[in-house]
Amino acid sequence: MITLIRPALVLIVALTAITGLAYPLAVTGLAQTLLPRQAEGSLIERGGRVVGSRLIGQPFAEARYFHGRPSATTAPDPADVTKTIPVPYNAANSGGANLGPTSAALSERIKGDLETLRSDNPGSAIPVDLVTTSGSGLDPDISPEAAEFQVPRVARARGLPEPRVRALVAANTADRLLGVVGEKRVNVLELNLALDALPPG
Repeated sequence: MITLIRPALVLIVALTAITGLAYPLAVTGLAQTLLPRQAEGSLIERGGRVVGSRLIGQPFAEARYFHGRPSATTAPDPADVTKTIPVPYNAANSGGANLGPTSAALSERIKGDLETLRSDNPGSAIPVDLVTTSGSGLDPDISPEAAEFQVPRVARARGLPEPRVRALVAANTADRLLGVVGEKRVNVLELNLALDALPPG
């Protein structure tokens, strides 16, 4: 009996040591050495404090800031744990809404968003990423078209000339990876931080 149990116990201990300790420590050490900023979560610091991550969006509601994509993430309702409430960009509960084209809730939300966007910039075509959520609900980026659409509102709210705000959008537009993979994009948090850093006038 002991001859059958001993190899099983040795295997459990060995695999626990390899896969539970050695491998995670090796991968963490390699990541910290080769890609330290990414390994720490691509955090953005200003004035010695962390203000966010390049990888996770944040809700911006004020007119003076660029807004990101809608987020469908939720959290438990403090008043009733059997229900959830909307909590945009909740990194602890990444996921999409899973609402289909026949959903009344989705239709109402999109109608409300469209009305708000039309009042911000009347007569302009509304970029689709300003009314659709991403699969993760955490998307930190918007398209350059979505940022351009918001320029008049942001410029008005800050008392800045539109060309100056447009130039800031262009300066904060990232190209496709290697020039061919993905789409051009604007990181909303980085753009808003650059906007706050603009000298007055």
